[in-house]
Amino acid sequence: MCGIVGYIGPRQASDVLLSGLARLEYRGYDSAGVAIIDAGELTTTRRVGKLVNLQNALGTSPVAGNVGIGHTRWATHGKPSEENAHPHRDCTERIAIVHNGIIENYVELREELRATGHMIRSETDTEMVAHLIESYYEGDLKVAVAKSLKRLEGAYALGVVHLDHPDVIVAARKDSPLIIGAGDGENIVASDIPAVLEFTREVVVLHDGEIAVVTADSVDVFDLALRPVVPEMLHVEWDLDAAEKGGFEDFMLKEIFEQPKALRETLRGRMNDGEIQLSELAMTAEEIAGIARVFVIACGTSLHAGFVAKSLIEQWARIPVEVLCSSEFRYNDPIVDDETLVVAITQSGETADTLAGVREARLRGAKVIAITNVVGSRVTRESDGVIYTHAGPEIGVAATKTFTAQIAALNVLGLKLAQAKGTLGSERVQSIFDELSTLPDVVEAILGSLEELQECAELFADATSSLFLGRGVGVPVAMEGALKLKEISYIHAEAYPAGEMKHGPIALITDQVPVVVVATQGHTYEKVVSNIQEVRARGAQVIAVATSGDDDIRNHAEFVLHIPQTSEALSAIPATVPLQLLSYYVAKRRGCNVDQPRNLAKSVTVE
Repeated sequence: MCGIVGYIGPRQASDVLLSGLARLEYRGYDSAGVAIIDAGELTTTRRVGKLVNLQNALGTSPVAGNVGIGHTRWATHGKPSEENAHPHRDCTERIAIVHNGIIENYVELREELRATGHMIRSETDTEMVAHLIESYYEGDLKVAVAKSLKRLEGAYALGVVHLDHPDVIVAARKDSPLIIGAGDGENIVASDIPAVLEFTREVVVLHDGEIAVVTADSVDVFDLALRPVVPEMLHVEWDLDAAEKGGFEDFMLKEIFEQPKALRETLRGRMNDGEIQLSELAMTAEEIAGIARVFVIACGTSLHAGFVAKSLIEQWARIPVEVLCSSEFRYNDPIVDDETLVVAITQSGETADTLAGVREARLRGAKVIAITNVVGSRVTRESDGVIYTHAGPEIGVAATKTFTAQIAALNVLGLKLAQAKGTLGSERVQSIFDELSTLPDVVEAILGSLEELQECAELFADATSSLFLGRGVGVPVAMEGALKLKEISYIHAEAYPAGEMKHGPIALITDQVPVVVVATQGHTYEKVVSNIQEVRARGAQVIAVATSGDDDIRNHAEFVLHIPQTSEALSAIPATVPLQLLSYYVAKRRGCNVDQPRNLAKSVTVE
């Protein structure tokens, strides 16, 4: 959530800031602003709404200068308004700051600052930081920032400029991501990598409790005691083209079509001579064999991947698996010990609740394995081991390719656990992995068919509610389908195990409630067909996701989206793809912005 960009170098800062903020729009925001230093003046421009409003303002009243900070705000404290938009300034209007995160003790700080004469102009928690820096400033901006940070409780990523130091940006982070693109005679502070790729692929990764003093020619990093720190450097393998639409109308559609590549890259090198290769687990074979219980913690789409993992790990490795949303895990006093494996799934690697769950699990002695798409993200440093999904940058807020890549990685983890436990023989593991390796081709085939999708989307044109049903692994697929629909089309959607329908949800069904059913071949197929008949008897129109060759299903559904035959255990990935596209076409039919759904952010870095 929120986006930060800071620039220092020979270019016009406003151009770089606007370009970088545009590449961070996917993070979600309701207002935007910049602060630029030039010729002894610090000029701030802020606007409510989309970035184009800020662009128009700067087009009408250009602001020159080679040093500046910019921000897209997602409101937490205070409604969206120009007054609450970032950057915020101190009383002297010589300091400007941008901030991602939440300052939890801001009420206490506000009262203290007001009592000492500071004029508070906004409703935000962020403004307190500007006034704190003002109160501690005695000529050294770095020292004033460090003293201020020690007063803060909560999460922050900060960019700070001061009119007395027109050739410096000070940056700092705690529990909120921040990187610095290291260019040639220029440097760019940002909350995510896409903002810097136009200028460099060399990145300084700031860690929690670190402060960076950034000039055009240098990046010096310190801890909170202002002792020098050797920074972590990262070379970004993907380039700017990977973060662009590449001829597609929307990022979401592009990323749906990138799934075959994401799956291939995630599975590459995972099998060698009949052995699953997961050295990233950082566990011995004996430690893996000694795992008695697995917890999966995640949020949103990643949570649905966790439910798929539960089915696979229990079936293959015969280990009990509990899946909890991260926000519940951390407060539930979970039964976790040194025989527990905790699998933390987070696309961004920065999800606040998941990170808190990781810390809680490790305090209790559990081994923690992270599954993430972002190299160098915080979860990679706080976990015992990391399995990367190699999906490339995902710009669309609604997760698509990262979801199926997560399932692929979890398949590999399930096979590794089964191999270590001896519950599956090497031939069986090889056979399952061989079929898993065909899924990229299966997804390509699906993306080249599904002619009925546009007609299916018409069913939802005037719908206000819908129901998604499945059984077995089809339940988390239905959950993900329902989430996608409500995320980007704003239609209420509920997902249920089909067998639970008569225990309440059937009361919702009318001829105005489309029902989507995951009805692929499996040991509960006949039961699913019976459930379809029950909803049709109440007037519902049914869209069924079914297996190729199942022509009888057309007798039970108005629309059928066929997918190629796969084993039941591996059906989640192919069954998901038609539901992603269905949600996409419904949202487009309703005129919704599929890449930037209202009220949503790409990563949730605060509670």
